[in-house]
Amino acid sequence: MAKMKKNTTAAARGNAANGYVRIEQYNSGTVERVAGNYREILKALGEDPEREGLLKTPERVAKALQYLTHGKGLDPAAILRSAMFKEEYQQMVIVKDIEVYSLCEHHILPFFGKAHVAYIPNGHIVGLSKIPRVVDAFARRLQVQERLTVEIRNCIQDTLKPLGVAVVIEAQHLCMIMRGIQKQHSVATTSAFTGEFQQDRTRAEFMRLVSKRGD
Repeated sequence: MAKMKKNTTAAARGNAANGYVRIEQYNSGTVERVAGNYREILKALGEDPEREGLLKTPERVAKALQYLTHGKGLDPAAILRSAMFKEEYQQMVIVKDIEVYSLCEHHILPFFGKAHVAYIPNGHIVGLSKIPRVVDAFARRLQVQERLTVEIRNCIQDTLKPLGVAVVIEAQHLCMIMRGIQKQHSVATTSAFTGEFQQDRTRAEFMRLVSKRGD
């Protein structure tokens, strides 16, 4: 056992040197239950779960779903609190083009796009990497885009107590692209604001900055 642990650690160090560390943890009981149910789904669809291409699919799906919904086990507010710093800066702080990947709870199909998040500090700032982590913590759940937008806004507002928060999400939904209306280029945009961002001038400045693209 000790040898295995040593080899795993050495591999992790090697991957870390390349800027990549992959750590996967799954609840074995959940994997077994979801995989068992998925085998029945494959049968109901007229497939043979025992054929070579599908033999390991139920387990793969079970692990994928655990990963894609693991945000339910995270505390986004704690993520922010882990890197809060006292600072008198009171200008707009924006983190834009944050990649978003989530699962629509209506059809369990992905929606994906970009989130733009801003806040105006009021005595505290937060490490910039924590904002994308908060976005991920809420996105890695069964979601709807509207609720995701509001949850991110509320978490930042309630935790940092800033002068205002702005969140805009632009996303494509596979439930619209692959099925139903089948509009391949449609993009859904949602927004949520608090405080100073409810003022037209401040909100317009935020929208101008997040829409600006580099040359």
